[in-house]
Amino acid sequence: MSDTVKQVVYSEFGDPRQVLRVEDVARVALSEGQARADVLRAPINPSDLIQIAGNYGVRPPLPAIAGNEGIGRITEVSGEARGLQVGQLVLLPAGAGTWRSEVVASAGAFVAMPEGDVDQLSMMMVNPATAQLLLTDFVDLSEGDWIIQSAANSAVGTYVVQLAKAMGVKTVSVVRRESAVQGLLDHGGDVVLVDGPDLVKRVIQATNRAKIKLALDAVAGETFGRLGECLEIGRTLVNYGAMSNEPASMQAGAMIFRDVRIRGFWLVNWFERASKEERMGVHAALTKAVATGALHAPIDRVFALEDISEAARYTWAGERTGKVLLAPNGI
Repeated sequence: MSDTVKQVVYSEFGDPRQVLRVEDVARVALSEGQARADVLRAPINPSDLIQIAGNYGVRPPLPAIAGNEGIGRITEVSGEARGLQVGQLVLLPAGAGTWRSEVVASAGAFVAMPEGDVDQLSMMMVNPATAQLLLTDFVDLSEGDWIIQSAANSAVGTYVVQLAKAMGVKTVSVVRRESAVQGLLDHGGDVVLVDGPDLVKRVIQATNRAKIKLALDAVAGETFGRLGECLEIGRTLVNYGAMSNEPASMQAGAMIFRDVRIRGFWLVNWFERASKEERMGVHAALTKAVATGALHAPIDRVFALEDISEAARYTWAGERTGKVLLAPNGI
């Protein structure tokens, strides 16, 4: 075992390609009740890069270790580490700074996992959990119901399509480029449309005037209003992102006469108020979905930790065919 640990840090907010650096620090000894885990995979989420740029909902104190989720394997435990043993596969603590070769934390902060696909399991804490909660926490959906979502080819959007299909819920997936359509159809999307000023008309035609009970928006801008106009009267629109970097916009008449209910969602808030049982319930449901193949995200590229600048550039560039992962202990 090396005496040093590699980690990706930033001392100022800014362009991730410029402010991120890899440094070696001394390995720390465990305190009573702590555990150590080698980091096997850690995804690069757009929200990670937004946080590093200083434009996220919270700013960590600087200097900060980057990364908010990942999968690891326990290499050492100290004292009472109930449920953990050396060799155990674990979800890393959320927000712990996971872009590093190992994580040390209280044993209770790790979530023990069954053996499985480490690439898929590494992404389970943020995007699949968001998708699951968007589908279950706002509207009671039944088999045959319709929902509509923007940014549908994003990681969350792809998970929404898969989870909705397993529920028997039909989806209208809205994307911003034609090249994204087929991939969502392959994942089980029922209707996939490219956004545009006439979106509402095309949704009505494609769904044969289906009554849409829930809209999920991660784009904001004018897309937000279009989704609201697609809803059945008195239904709910949940915003959880602003990829357009524009204010969410909706005509007052559409909101008033359609009685659109507007909600916001941020996973951090949910984790803060959820009980341990609620959190474990979400983890268990998603782990089962991954294990059975019902939930799967395509992987575009896996980078070594030392290549973080290129990994950030590649993730930011868009036009990817899947997620970007880091492999701090080897690909």
